[in-house]
Amino acid sequence: MAKVTWKAGTMVYPAPAAIVTCGDSPQNWNMLTVAWTGTICTNPAMLYISVRPERFSYPLILENMEFTLNLTTAQMARATDWVGVRSGKDYNKWEKTGLTPLPGEMVKSPVIEESPLAIECRVKEILHLGSHDMMIADVLCVRADDRYIDPETGAFSLKDAGIMAYVHGGYYALGELLGTFGFSVKKKR
Repeated sequence: MAKVTWKAGTMVYPAPAAIVTCGDSPQNWNMLTVAWTGTICTNPAMLYISVRPERFSYPLILENMEFTLNLTTAQMARATDWVGVRSGKDYNKWEKTGLTPLPGEMVKSPVIEESPLAIECRVKEILHLGSHDMMIADVLCVRADDRYIDPETGAFSLKDAGIMAYVHGGYYALGELLGTFGFSVKKKR
């Protein structure tokens, strides 16, 4: 097998297909789709999103230095895509998608009711990197849909929630479990 060399590019996939909600009141609540997001640190809990400065939502995030990252599902695929290709300056994305905003617990930005997991964040630092600015944020709280919480263990089931992934221009439902963390070194019984 031979390796082919390509020019530098962003080929780290799959990525979450997430909707970021922002704004400080129902009159200016907005949302945008991001796939460039991820965990940075466990303790303290931190994540990042990368956003183009020309996006309508960018100044809404800067104004309060807060946002909510909402994970999406296969049932939310159409709305997730629509939110990513239409601008909040031209449309009320809540009305057009039928998604439901709920007030945040610790931030002014809303949570999407249909999202199985929403992460409320406060921006700590912004790195101006080129086409996108990386917003490094502290996680203030996680809002989980109780339908996916195991009553015995208290664990949240991402599998049962049907989290969606983004892979180089396409949206995918996650599939078969291949193993769990540490399975490769686990002692056989």
